[in-house]
Amino acid sequence: MMLKPSIDTLLDHIPSKYSLCILQAKRAHELEEGAQPTQGFKSVKPTLQALEEIESGNVTIHPDPEAKRAAVRARAEAERLAKEEEERKIKEQIAKEKEEEGEKI
Repeated sequence: MMLKPSIDTLLDHIPSKYSLCILQAKRAHELEEGAQPTQGFKSVKPTLQALEEIESGNVTIHPDPEAKRAAVRARAEAERLAKEEEERKIKEQIAKEKEEEGEKI
């Protein structure tokens, strides 16, 4: 059985087999979790889909992984704060409605 895409064409895009393996695994996990694909796939499995994206050049190693991690953390923190703000607004609205309901009785 022949791997498509071949390891030789993949190593044209990624400097080492280790880096290729790590990048493929991370991208496959992202695809399994519902990340938006960058292209149409011939393969069904996320691991092979990740290899197809790497071969086409749509997925590469980030040049500054620390900056990427910091950006991901900042995005997660912003989402958390937005959810907390939304919950606070909902609680205020509920309290206001209860207060108005109490006045009507």
